[in-house]
Amino acid sequence: MKKKNIFKGVLFVGLGASIYGMLATFVKLAYKDGYTTSEVTTSQFVLGLIGLLILNLIQTATSKQKLSTPTSKEVKMLMLAGTSLGCTSLFYYIAVQHINVSIAIVLLMQSVWFSVVVESFLTKKLPNVRKIVSVVIVLVGTILATNLVNTEIKLDFKGVFWGLMAAASFTMTMFSSNTLGTHLPAFRKSIIMLSGGSIVVFAFLFFAQIGPSHFESLKSLYLNFTENTEHIRSFDYSIFWKYGLVLSLFGTIIPPILFNIGFPNAGLGLGSIVSSLELPVSVMMAFVLLGEKVVFIQWIGIALILFAIVLMNLPSKKEEILIEEIS
Repeated sequence: MKKKNIFKGVLFVGLGASIYGMLATFVKLAYKDGYTTSEVTTSQFVLGLIGLLILNLIQTATSKQKLSTPTSKEVKMLMLAGTSLGCTSLFYYIAVQHINVSIAIVLLMQSVWFSVVVESFLTKKLPNVRKIVSVVIVLVGTILATNLVNTEIKLDFKGVFWGLMAAASFTMTMFSSNTLGTHLPAFRKSIIMLSGGSIVVFAFLFFAQIGPSHFESLKSLYLNFTENTEHIRSFDYSIFWKYGLVLSLFGTIIPPILFNIGFPNAGLGLGSIVSSLELPVSVMMAFVLLGEKVVFIQWIGIALILFAIVLMNLPSKKEEILIEEIS
């Protein structure tokens, strides 16, 4: 059995989470420059697909052993699972149009307790006491991190809704990533899932911005609920060289590669704890580059959420004994 390099795992997962945490700030900057949600997501996924295709070709050409290939059923399942990847980006990016990045990332982190609910439903078992306590801490931390205790603060309903939708979609992405096509090389699995996500993104682009006029009634319904401006002008291709490269690298290429290298070494529990670095990094980026105000009580809430993630992923005594026996 190949010995795990814990330090290497922690380093790679930490880097991946930190890079991914910067993403929403660049999305917000793109919005400030007048780009739309469909332009942002399209540039990210198109360049992401090209980048992963190149990496797949390089890996196939240089690999000294035959790489695993997916069956047609696995391709269909991975592409279907990848649609949640596309939905996560869309929902999250719509959310940051209405609320601060620091609030949006807190809402995205609700996937922590969403995953507990989904796991309980799939296994038909109630979560243990530690997970229940962790969920309660996450909820309390969320109230503080979004500054809901301040009666003068009014969160935009649309932003909160899309932020929670992003969390739900991200939960499905995590579950499918950990259960489907685990024997496949990371690049090959990633490009298949990204292809599924691209279908959602391209459908959104067609529906929201470039579709024919008979979609106008549906567009109006969408625009009224999101307050987007996709229908006002044609697609601005300058998004590809202004923000597309950064968005694709930080969103669809580098973090998945680092996670696929890091998690096998760090382990799922420790890896999940380290990956929570995404939360403070995202808030700090929004604070420094966007000038978003983050008060002390919000930092307390963020600290509580991070503590809950650590508590949830610490191994139990039985798991510790099992790890010792394996090692």
